[in-house]
Amino acid sequence: MPSKIINGFKFQFYSSDRGEPPHIHVVKAEKRAKIWLYNLEVSWSRDFSQRELSQILEILSQNQQELTEWYNGFFS
Repeated sequence: MPSKIINGFKFQFYSSDRGEPPHIHVVKAEKRAKIWLYNLEVSWSRDFSQRELSQILEILSQNQQELTEWYNGFFS
């Protein structure tokens, strides 16, 4: 599974997720979240605080184009 670490958060996706719209999984310790890349909407989150989710969404906003290209490049 490809992954990138930005500000202590691991951003990754799984090849088995091919049939879904572009999204990214975020991991930090035992915390997990799934976020849609096109609208940066949280699909689900486990154990991240609201503050951490805000940080994650800010990181994604700043890196949205790069991460979307990375995702699309992997699945093309």
